[in-house]
Amino acid sequence: MVSRVIPVDPFDLVLFGATGDLARRKILPGLFHRFAVGQMPEGARIIGTARSAMNRAEFTEAVHASLLEFAPQAAKQSALLEKFLASLEYVRVDAGGEDGWDILAEAIRPDVVQAFYLSVSPALFGSIASNLKSRGIASANSRVVVEKPFGHDLVSARDLNADLRRNFDEHQIYRIDHYLGKETVQNLMALRFANALWEPLWNSTHVDHVQITVAESLGVEGRGEYYDRSGAMRDMVQNHLMQLLCLTAMEPPSRFTSDAVRDEKVKVIEALEPVAPSDIVRGQYRAQGSAGSYRDHAGNPHSSTESFIAMKVNIGNWRWAGTPFYLRTGKKLRARCSEIAVVFRDPPHMIFPDMAGRRSNAMIIRLQPDEGITLRNTIKEPGPGGFRLAEVSLDMTFAEALGERAEPQDAYERLIMDVIRGDQTLFMRGDEVEAAWAWADPIITGWEDFGPAPSPYDPGGSGPEDALMLLHREGRRWREIGG
Repeated sequence: MVSRVIPVDPFDLVLFGATGDLARRKILPGLFHRFAVGQMPEGARIIGTARSAMNRAEFTEAVHASLLEFAPQAAKQSALLEKFLASLEYVRVDAGGEDGWDILAEAIRPDVVQAFYLSVSPALFGSIASNLKSRGIASANSRVVVEKPFGHDLVSARDLNADLRRNFDEHQIYRIDHYLGKETVQNLMALRFANALWEPLWNSTHVDHVQITVAESLGVEGRGEYYDRSGAMRDMVQNHLMQLLCLTAMEPPSRFTSDAVRDEKVKVIEALEPVAPSDIVRGQYRAQGSAGSYRDHAGNPHSSTESFIAMKVNIGNWRWAGTPFYLRTGKKLRARCSEIAVVFRDPPHMIFPDMAGRRSNAMIIRLQPDEGITLRNTIKEPGPGGFRLAEVSLDMTFAEALGERAEPQDAYERLIMDVIRGDQTLFMRGDEVEAAWAWADPIITGWEDFGPAPSPYDPGGSGPEDALMLLHREGRRWREIGG
């Protein structure tokens, strides 16, 4: 059985920054894949814009080269590839100036879905939004997609939202976080709210703690200057990990609609308690052999920016009081791994003394690699003579369990199609972004003003030793990265 592909309505997608890295690696290959499986209708058009002086043929050739590099299946689908390339247009537009807007206005069709994807620096969001509205290019039904970072702090996030809202209503703005497009992240909602088995256990009475880990094996080479201005807290915790925390901790929405889901996510953020400095560990990777250190890659020998952060977070509400959430993310760690581990408490009366304190029941939700869900259980070890217990896992890997229905789909593919459908469920609302910054700002300010420098750690490990102690001091242990 194969999954059902439902085509979207014809559309004009205007891609600002069409010659940029994100467009080449993710957006355009993702759109081609949707075209190849029949979800993107032949009446759809992709209009690339950038400051580069090129014509349509040159843009088409550049996209062709990108697809061959980042969507290798394109070479085997030459007929489809030619049809896809025929849907491309190019208009040279100066996003921060006056040139090209009139030509773009003439290229847009009024009778199809209009979407404007701003794959550009946030500094240009306001100018682009203003030009789209003032020149009559965008209509009341148009959608505008913006990439993170959504500000550098609460003040800049509010300014950015104000720039967008001066020209578009909130229901037209799609703030994209690709983590929300991952299959397993969405399956977390299905697992919790479509099964009677789990929701009664999803609270502090039964859950001992939750670990959310996003580990990367690579460093910041090639983007060190940018990363040094943000760090792991701004780059990962305030957005990606925050979204995973919200979906794990949120209350069941009254219905599965975009605003109902996002209302519950905002409630989680607003319930987050201040984090004590003793519950935060920051780190910075050292050099190893000929491989440079974080400071080498950042080009800043005195940098105090963290490439690793771990923290203990508490949610001050009825469901989660007494159950800590441990967040961990970093560069140059043992493996590339993203997962949510829900660790359950021991039974209230343990009749097997050797198992006391083991917390042997856990649900592991793997986002990458090998998306799937593992349930860890305790059973009797097979064999005669004695009664010995062993821990085993019930494992469901999507690729194995669903076969052809689990064909890989990049997060950007799903999210862009949701933009065309007008479904904002997997996109962040403006108040959600501001609430996340309101929680994160005091933490960042605290260590920038008074905190110690990040602790050095060796590449290929689990981060600083202090991060291990964050759990060990309470009788808990981190899951092994990549384990």
